Amino acid sequence: MKTQIETALAPRPIGAYSQGVRIGNTIQVSGQVGLHPATSSLAGETTYGQAVQTLRNVRAILQEADADFDDVLMLRVYLQSPGAFAELNRAFEETLSEPYPARTTLYGGLPPGVLVEIDALAVVSGTGE
Repeated sequence: MKTQIETALAPRPIGAYSQGVRIGNTIQVSGQVGLHPATSSLAGETTYGQAVQTLRNVRAILQEADADFDDVLMLRVYLQSPGAFAELNRAFEETLSEPYPARTTLYGGLPPGVLVEIDALAVVSGTGE
């Protein structure tokens, strides 16, 4: 059974998709950007600032499904510029703990002003039912 995950602590979807979905013990969090959920404004003009807020948004959705970063197997990152990789890594090091999730990073193709987007795949104990 597929269950929608929704929280006011992360930005609302702007299209036909869920913030996250859960099937059994698997959770997929949709791509999140560095928007503050209360104001819908971007968290600054740096990759670091937007990445920190993006990770907060991902965590809020995970926590709504009774999960957290410790349950995350894979993070997929879309980064506007390869030159911002160090800022991205700093945000990850300050937010996540070892062992870090697996990660793929792709470059380019983000909307104007958006410097990073992150989605997550998590597996938790129990069935979620």
